[in-house]
Formats: sequence, C-alpha cells, structure tokens
Amino acid sequence: MADLPIGVHPRRGVAGATRAGHPLSRRRAAAPAALAATGFTAMFLSVVVLLPIAALLATGLGPGFVEAVTTPQALAALAFTVAVSLVATGIDVVAGLAVAWVLVRDDFPGRRFVDALIDLPFALPTIVAGLTLLALYGQDSPIGLDLAYTRPGVALALLFVTVPFVVRALQPVLLDLDGDAEEAAATLGASPWTTFRRIILPALRLPLVVGGAQAFARCLGEFGSVVLISGNLPFRTEVAAVVVAGQIENGDAQAAAAIAVVLLGAALVVVVVVRSLASRRVRSAR
Repeated sequence: MADLPIGVHPRRGVAGATRAGHPLSRRRAAAPAALAATGFTAMFLSVVVLLPIAALLATGLGPGFVEAVTTPQALAALAFTVAVSLVATGIDVVAGLAVAWVLVRDDFPGRRFVDALIDLPFALPTIVAGLTLLALYGQDSPIGLDLAYTRPGVALALLFVTVPFVVRALQPVLLDLDGDAEEAAATLGASPWTTFRRIILPALRLPLVVGGAQAFARCLGEFGSVVLISGNLPFRTEVAAVVVAGQIENGDAQAAAAIAVVLLGAALVVVVVVRSLASRRVRSAR
C-alpha cells in the first residue's frame, strides 16, 4: 500500500473531516441559515412592533400623562369603550358558540357559503363596514330601525367586526370532540343539556375565553366601524379611539399617545392573561 499523507486514514480520509450528509455536517451547514432567519425575525419585529410601541410609550408616558387621561372627556370615552366592549364580547361568546355549533354539527344548504361569510369582517375595510351599517341602521334605514348615534349602534358595529374571533376559536375544538362520550351519556339517560354542560362545555371553556379575549381586545381599539354610526357624541357615544384621532387633529399628540397607552396596556393585560390560561391548560393536560 502506498504511503498516505500524514493525517489521512486509509478508510476515513482526512483526519477530523466529516462525510457529506453526516448529521454534524448538516447542523453546521444549517447554523448560518438559522442565524440569518433569527436575525431577520428580530429585525422585522423590532421595526414593525417593538420600535413603534417604544415610541408610543416614550410620547405618552410624559409629564402630562395623568392630566391627559383624567380629563372628563377622556374618562367618559374610556369608560364607555370598556363597557360597550364587554357587552359586545358577552354577546360574541353566546352568539359565536351558537354559530360555530350550527356550522359544525348541522348540515344545511348554503353551509359553506355561511362559513365563508364569517371571515368577511376580516377582509372588509372597517370603514366600509361602518358605512354599510349606517346605510342599514341609519336615519334612512330600509327596515325602519334607526340606531345611528346611539350606544346600541356602537355595540352592533363592534359585533360585526369581532364575532369571527369566537367562531373560529371554537370550530376546531368542536370538530375534534369525541362523539363516543356524548353517545354514552345519551345511552345512560342524560338530557341534551346535561350532556352539553358536563361533557362538551368543559372542552370549550378555553376556546371561549381565548376567542372572547381576542374580541374584547379588538373592541378596545376599534375605530373604522364605529366612527360613522356612533356620531362621536362626547360623553354619549364617543369611543377612546375617536378621542385619540381628535387629539391628533387638534395637534395634541402627547394627549393622544397617553390615551393610546391606556388602550395598549388593557389589550396587553388581556393577551397575557389568555396566554397564561392556555399554558396552564396545556400543563394540566400533560
């Protein structure tokens, strides 16, 4: 056998080298790509999310923060926003459960069309939704129901844009439910209400909370769908997002940012609570 160069094994080749396709070789080749993907993700989130939020906090949490959020108009708008959001969310939970149940458990002509219609508020510009609601429930309502410039009109606008959150959160869970437990309960003489309360509802609690929380967070900052039908009447139908827009138009960016910080904080609390509940549910399932 001819002498081989120093460091070359007759079967392994160069000492310390890895064969192509070896797991270690693949990991080393993938490391730069993973690092680049991580860097891009961090940069993208920083530019799109973190930096704008930091700028908002820097502007809003200034010396005039307390004065800006405690004016009578701001307090009235914030209180009304939270109250109408809670009402809309409560209706979303009940109506969303009924809609999701019908779409999953019932088969009727046009079911796929109705299922696709649920996503329309996600695709429709919210200002178009507001104009549509104003045309149907305004002063010249073709059905004789005038809700323009009223609090029920604001709640209706919020329902229009938020009900898909609950429906889409419930549908996958309803599809995955085991029907054997329901059949067993019916065989043992349980009523439909008992079966729903004891077997189905426990599996739907977390999706209901998640969908309701998402709907509530969306309600807090909604602008386009309510700006027309609400009439923006101070101390009556004016929501916090409209107050923010008005402060910007008046050149008071600091006051607008202060109210926006309050809305951001409320939405952040909702998100943190929902994630905590979801994580706890996953740990308990394990």
